Amino acid sequence: MQYSDKVMEHFMNPKNVGEIENASGIGEVGNAKCGDIMRMYLDIEDNIIKDVKFKTFGCGSAIASSSMATEMIKGKTIQEALKLTNKAVAQALDGLPPVKIHCSVLAEQAVKSALIDYSKKNNVNIPELEGVVIDDDHHDHEIFEN
Repeated sequence: MQYSDKVMEHFMNPKNVGEIENASGIGEVGNAKCGDIMRMYLDIEDNIIKDVKFKTFGCGSAIASSSMATEMIKGKTIQEALKLTNKAVAQALDGLPPVKIHCSVLAEQAVKSALIDYSKKNNVNIPELEGVVIDDDHHDHEIFEN
């Protein structure tokens, strides 16, 4: 399987790894079939994503997708972050092998999941998220517990 230099760079030196204490929103998504699980933390102030961190348990493509997604939404408004697509993540990584496209989908879903969490916690209506369903088919939350 051939990976782009960008995928390798974000896998070997991922950006924004970690947790945000008292995060504005936390999203966790996973794919039970492949075992990739992503948790994304957002710090939102005045509709701007001031900081974003992630923890990903998974393959190199999942880590690279998480890292790239965080770079793409940092400093952006909620509305700009909602425009992040798995295609944009994959393109920013100069492509992913077809069997790894689901990793970029998880990154997009993790961002949306964290924004849904933010909207619920802060009673903020985000019209773009109405009717959005995050495909959450895992129950391995203990992986990230301290």
